Amino acid sequence: MHNLRNTSFFAIMIPVTRKNSIVCNMCLFNKEPTLQQKMVRLVAEEFLTDERDRKYYADNYRCCPPPLFILLITIFELGTYLYYYSLTLGSTPAPGDIWASVAAPVPMDSVFIYRPDKRQQLWRFMLYMFLHVGWVHLIFNLTVQLLVGLPLEMVHGSLRIGVVYMAGVLAGSLGTSVFDSNVYLVGASGGVYALLAAHLANVMLNYNNMEFGVFRLLGILFIASVDVGFAVYCRYAFEPSSNAPPVSYVAHIAGALAGLTIGLLVLKNFEQKLHEQLIWWFALGVYAICTLFAVAYNLSHPC
Repeated sequence: MHNLRNTSFFAIMIPVTRKNSIVCNMCLFNKEPTLQQKMVRLVAEEFLTDERDRKYYADNYRCCPPPLFILLITIFELGTYLYYYSLTLGSTPAPGDIWASVAAPVPMDSVFIYRPDKRQQLWRFMLYMFLHVGWVHLIFNLTVQLLVGLPLEMVHGSLRIGVVYMAGVLAGSLGTSVFDSNVYLVGASGGVYALLAAHLANVMLNYNNMEFGVFRLLGILFIASVDVGFAVYCRYAFEPSSNAPPVSYVAHIAGALAGLTIGLLVLKNFEQKLHEQLIWWFALGVYAICTLFAVAYNLSHPC
């Protein structure tokens, strides 16, 4: 009789225990995610193409090391602009100088700006990225850096994104020195367009696996086209003044080409196939040939 009672007791308790366990598991499963978890999941959804990679990234991302490259570059660019802007407070543009009112301030005497008559100062090929032509130029670049570059850095790491960004900056100055050699160059557009193009390359290779992949392609192309169109307009619509020589738009295109090539080389490819390996070698060849040609051109045309 005693054994029978024990059997009956366990027969009743086991289903109850299992039910409670299931309820507890459901409570844990339905636990509201934190703001950080929501952000990480959003980044995974937008910048990863495979569902398994998205889940693994969302479950294992710990923000260590933190994505500091884009944040630091953004802070330095904003600080540099504010510094030079403070130096121009109180000054007024010359009568009829429309360009100065639209694009000021442009610190022509800065040691950072790329100038065709000072190409022997090699640091100018990189450090021009800290200067910007007006608030519109600055805000666009900083916004794209934060909205595109920061999530890419969270996924691919600071080193890889730093390589893509700096390759775009260098390509911008080298391309300008060859194809628009009489203009000055400022702004981070080369690096920004390298980030956009690297993301575009990833979307192009994997758009079948991405939700609304075609619309993402069109969106990126639209944003880039509007900004490049505005840069071309500013390049030719206004008469350059002595205080504001013409500023090149070639860096946008050269930076984008660098992003398409370097992005394929250094960004993580979570599902590499044979044809993508061929693209990898093609991208390496294109970037190497273009860079060597630009360097050779500058060496043969020192002034």
